Amino acid sequence: MSYKNMMVSPHHLAAKTGSDILKEGGNAIEAMIASAAVISVVYPHMNSMGGDNFWLISDINNKVIAIDACGGAANCATINFYKKQGFDSIPKRGSLAALTVPGAVAGWKKAYDFSVANLGGKLPLSRLLFDAEQVSKEGIAVTNTLKNNLISKHAQLIEIPGFKDVYFKNGKIPDIGDKLIFPAMSKTFSNLIKNGLDDFYFGEISRDILDDLISLGSPLQKSDFNSYKASYVKPLELRVKDAKLFNLPPPTQGIASILLLGVLNELSNIYQDDISFIHNIVEATKVVFKIRDKYICDPKYMIKNVNEFLKKEFIQNLAKKVDQNLALPWPDSSVGGDTVWLGASDKYGNTVSFIQSIYWEFGSGLILPKTGITMQNRGISFSLNQNHFNKLIPGRKPFHTIQPALAEFDDGRVLSYGTMGGEGQPQTQATIFSRYAYQKKNLQTAINNPRWLLGKTWGEETTSLKIENRYSDEVYKKLKSFGHNVEKVGSFDEMMGHAGAIVKYPSGLIEGAFDLRSDGAAIGG
Repeated sequence: MSYKNMMVSPHHLAAKTGSDILKEGGNAIEAMIASAAVISVVYPHMNSMGGDNFWLISDINNKVIAIDACGGAANCATINFYKKQGFDSIPKRGSLAALTVPGAVAGWKKAYDFSVANLGGKLPLSRLLFDAEQVSKEGIAVTNTLKNNLISKHAQLIEIPGFKDVYFKNGKIPDIGDKLIFPAMSKTFSNLIKNGLDDFYFGEISRDILDDLISLGSPLQKSDFNSYKASYVKPLELRVKDAKLFNLPPPTQGIASILLLGVLNELSNIYQDDISFIHNIVEATKVVFKIRDKYICDPKYMIKNVNEFLKKEFIQNLAKKVDQNLALPWPDSSVGGDTVWLGASDKYGNTVSFIQSIYWEFGSGLILPKTGITMQNRGISFSLNQNHFNKLIPGRKPFHTIQPALAEFDDGRVLSYGTMGGEGQPQTQATIFSRYAYQKKNLQTAINNPRWLLGKTWGEETTSLKIENRYSDEVYKKLKSFGHNVEKVGSFDEMMGHAGAIVKYPSGLIEGAFDLRSDGAAIGG
């Protein structure tokens, strides 16, 4: 706890960087940019400058600002482009999977400009990117999560250009604690400091990126980068008991997260015990995922306005579909993914909820030799079926699992929270919020307590209901009797995601919490 500031990250070095910025007088946005840059280096299996990010900012003017930093599909990326090469679906890895413009750096730029224009941001870019430049040059220590992902995914990635050169030492997977150095990435950060963040899309860095992408066979071209900018968007809002919820609109699954809490708000007696709590969140998840999987895509192409789903009557009708004693069939489709969530709160009154991702572990696996950037594979969420509601169209934004969350309570508290993990994100967001808001658990307990996951998460292919073995046998047996396909997993299992949260109280007190399933930290100052 602190009365000054708080930084939360799933990697302690990123948390320290953000905390240092806050202690130097920087605001929450400046701290987040610095942390986002560092975590792109120290957690390279989960995010990169070659990915996307989304922001929610609760500022000193009592406004909630949302930033969409998601790039669209290349102008050359057409259904015919892939069909001519013999593909019925977009390849999951490699150069052809790298088909969307990375929006992450543009997101940093949009937030940086907002900070300068509206929040008195004064720290120079050279300071905000200094730690990322240094750590990529001096090297990182391989974490358990990085090693495990290299082990589990190396067969998919070993032949992807650049991957083996960066991650394998003498042909072997590095061990925990081994040092990895990223000289090309360090140079990229140096150029960003020298030339500004726009250089990623218009200047020297852009030329280096495109030279590699084009030579390796990606459909991305100069015009795609030159035309891209991050944008402000109107956040989703929903009123529940004692609070107003905020999340990102499409193309994210933010609607699933906020709608899930809306459905739970209509149900009674769901927080009385672990069995009821788990069952009802799982069943409500199934109901809202049916909406997500039928409608959510680039908002320019949606057949319904997303706000239609947030009407009281619509939510009440969804709640009626939740059977409190029976498990419904699981939806046909399922999506994976992983990411990093970070939160920051400053002494000025600003709070940030932030998320950054390359989609699957290591994204496309394509590491560009001139810049050291790992390109995301977010574009594989598109379909090559001409009749699919999320079919591939040049310029179209891909569907995103990632979305940060924010809540403003009637008593003045502001809660910033989120997690990584594909389909686990709406469920874990609902769990953390409910434990804190309704079960009155403190923030760290809300995250530490055992969790569950229905569906796919990062690194996992099965869609069973996975519950940590810290739950009692009674919980396991009762859920099974309801019809759930229950699978026990380890205590503090990483597949449950790396959650985090910050709450700022009207008194000025700031409480932060990180996930023991991660390598993170919550640092106040």
